[in-house]
Parts: sequence; C-alpha cells; structure tokens
Amino acid sequence: MTSTSSQTRPFNAADLGTLVVMAWSGEAPDGDMPYLLAYTLGDAAAGPEASTAAVEALLENNGLPVGGDLVDGNARPSLPVSLLVESGTAVVNMPGFNAQCTPPPEWLEAVAERGFAYFVFTTRPWPEAQPGKPVEPEALAAFAGADETLNAAAHVVLPARSLRG
Repeated sequence: MTSTSSQTRPFNAADLGTLVVMAWSGEAPDGDMPYLLAYTLGDAAAGPEASTAAVEALLENNGLPVGGDLVDGNARPSLPVSLLVESGTAVVNMPGFNAQCTPPPEWLEAVAERGFAYFVFTTRPWPEAQPGKPVEPEALAAFAGADETLNAAAHVVLPARSLRG
C-alpha cells in the first residue's frame, strides 16, 4: 500500500534562480502537438544544485511528481496549475510560479485545435538558453528530448483556457 504525504517540502523561492518558459510545436501522428518547457537557468546564489532542489520542491508541493506519471489536467480540475492563452500570449500559473511567453503562430494553432498543451517542467538547469536569446532548434531538441531532462521533469497535459468563455 502506498500513501500520499500532504506535507510540503521546504521551499525558498530565491533558490529557483531565473525560471524560463518556452513554447514550440512538434509533429505528432495526429497533427502538431503544442509543447511548453519550463526550466531554471540554475543561476541561484546558492548554485545550480539549489535551483534543482527548489524546482523539485515547487513541483512536489503543487502535486506534480518529478519523473512520475503523466498528470492529466483535464481529469484533475483541482490541479493548481493553469494555462491561459490570450492575445498571442501563453501564461502558466501555479502557486510559487507565474510565467508568460509569446509562442510562435504554429503553437497557437496547435493549442487552439487540441485545447491543451503538453507541459514539461524540468528540474534540470539549462543555463545556455537565456531569455531574449534565440535557441537553435537542434539545441532545443537535444535538451528537451534528453533522458536527463525528461526523467527530471513533471509532465502535465495542461488544458488551455482563454478569457473568452
């Protein structure tokens, strides 16, 4: 028998460092899939290890298992993570984390068609991919598709909401 702990892990927001969210779409058998990737640059004053531990605590405290099963936000309306897509912007909100990005048009089309995005929030730092600097598609594919990234992440099907009812 397994039990779920309702105890929250100690969490220091300063240890997160800089958090980044980026959006892209990729080919899937049934059409384009909209992806969101959240990660830390690992630039906290206490170092990348502190950033990794802080992201892990943030995720676990919000019911998102790191390296665990896919969380289906459609089946869990009480999930404290949300995605708002409005006026060409994607906004991810959860207690302790709010971020927005401007996705490419093909991502917006894919999320409008599917009604959700596949959200990967990894504890693995990616200091090379800084806000405002372009990321080559090959570098994104190498980082986002690496076992070290995926196994150190929470995976969520995140329903897309808009301000229009």
